[in-house]
Amino acid sequence: MDFNKDDVSGFVGKSFIYIYDAGWRYELYVKNEVTIDYRVHSGIVAGRWVKDQAVNIVRIAKDVYRVSWSEPTGNNVALSLNLHNYIVHGTIFFPRWVINDPKKIACFQNEYLNEMEAYREAGPVYPIEVVDSFATLIYMRDCGINNEEVIACPPSELPDNYPECLSDKNLLPKKESALA
Repeated sequence: MDFNKDDVSGFVGKSFIYIYDAGWRYELYVKNEVTIDYRVHSGIVAGRWVKDQAVNIVRIAKDVYRVSWSEPTGNNVALSLNLHNYIVHGTIFFPRWVINDPKKIACFQNEYLNEMEAYREAGPVYPIEVVDSFATLIYMRDCGINNEEVIACPPSELPDNYPECLSDKNLLPKKESALA
């Protein structure tokens, strides 16, 4: 093995923007070794954003990391990010109530935790909708650990030229970035 599977230091503090093959645009900030923030720019739950989501992070290859978590909504997510080939593979397990009315979770989850839990308990949960898809990384930056400014507003409040307007350098090679 040519990597230390316990070393996630090359991943923690990074922020990523990626677009799923279906066109859904997501943003993920790996805040520390056990927490992420994220926001959903487009897709069935566009407008959703979450801070301080507890996660499990593992390194599965030299430049490949997996982040997985379970949300108060009942959503379960597993993301594999390949930082060598600039691709993401995500599997999201949506409970039926989210698929039936995705707008219910298109908000700042942290302010609505009681409502999310009540919706989850009311259901229905089954059948679970499994969305299994690849995505392309379009932006990667190093934001440091526990930076509360990385994801601090809903996607609707971002400038039209986001993320091109960021002062942080896009760490992706120009040919790999869809923003080049």
